[in-house]
Amino acid sequence: MFEVVLARPSGFAWLTAGGPFRTLDLACQDASVFARRLEHGRPLYDYATLSAYVEQDLALIDAERPDVVVGDFRLSLSVSARLRNVPYVTICDAYWSPEYPSQPPLPVLSFTRFTPIPLASLLFRYVAPLAMRLHTLPLERLRAHHGLPSLGHDLRRCYTDADLRLFANFPELFPELMESRHASFIGPISWSPPADAPLEFARSGRPLVYVTMGSSGDVGVLGGVIEALGAFDCEIVVTTAGRKIPAELPSSSTRIFDYLPGDQVCRLASLVVCNGGSPTTNQALAHGVPVLGIASNMDQFLNMRAVEEFGAGILVRGDRARLARLRAAARALLTHAPYGARARDLATAAAKRTASATFAHSIQGLLQGSAPRN
Repeated sequence: MFEVVLARPSGFAWLTAGGPFRTLDLACQDASVFARRLEHGRPLYDYATLSAYVEQDLALIDAERPDVVVGDFRLSLSVSARLRNVPYVTICDAYWSPEYPSQPPLPVLSFTRFTPIPLASLLFRYVAPLAMRLHTLPLERLRAHHGLPSLGHDLRRCYTDADLRLFANFPELFPELMESRHASFIGPISWSPPADAPLEFARSGRPLVYVTMGSSGDVGVLGGVIEALGAFDCEIVVTTAGRKIPAELPSSSTRIFDYLPGDQVCRLASLVVCNGGSPTTNQALAHGVPVLGIASNMDQFLNMRAVEEFGAGILVRGDRARLARLRAAARALLTHAPYGARARDLATAAAKRTASATFAHSIQGLLQGSAPRN
């Protein structure tokens, strides 16, 4: 039995209202700043931001005196938890772990939109090591300031440094990754806010396609996606995550919402179209639904590359999301049975595991010393 205290930005208090745990406010970089840095290929956090995070982390740790700290891409915890000698667990994606053998894919950058992909890939291969090293500098500087050793300017280590790394992914998508006492899978974590009432989509008998670009996907592709889906006899549900979208979407079969309980929509869907990030793809695949991922940043490419290689989805570059390409991908995913079969394979495997129980067991093992600290 654990006592849980959840620290989150005050703007997300509505998501945790009524939860079975105590909550605390936590200052975080505005999502729009994060999105801009991501879009322009800049370090996701600067030194000043991470330094302020450490001060906030330390105040919380000193006030709460936790036995273990669990973070989700709160990079400052790589420093603050160690300064207080508290075991630190990070929930992360397997494709960022140093244990996973992977070459960085070419993300969508300003020059890739008008440069042939083979040439852009060649250029990126030469600049990627320097670019990724630059992304490590804020955290490396922070660690040096507090007397902690360098992480070797390895971006994967900077993103996942912890005493224990828990991968919130389907292990079937990453067979090359060897688990250890310091790194293991807990499986996909699929959560969505509860609905006031059961959803009543797809009563027409036509397939339902769920389209969501989330908080970081390119909403500019929505018009092309809806037009491409218009070639098929399907119902379309779009969620915007509260973002502005093109004024007119060319389909009378399209219904648009700010937010919906994604698990319920995925349960009814025949296809999910998203930005390719792991939260939505995990949700879709956990319900046996194939995915069309329109990826822009490196995180999305890494995730969708694994999904596509497994055969449960198709990756489309955000800078090459032309109508013909989108239509061909949608046709394959809606009509080619193996995609659905592979997605259902993942759903079947996931049903045999319980992420919450695995997570609790991992935390208990860390505290009891069976997963020793680095």
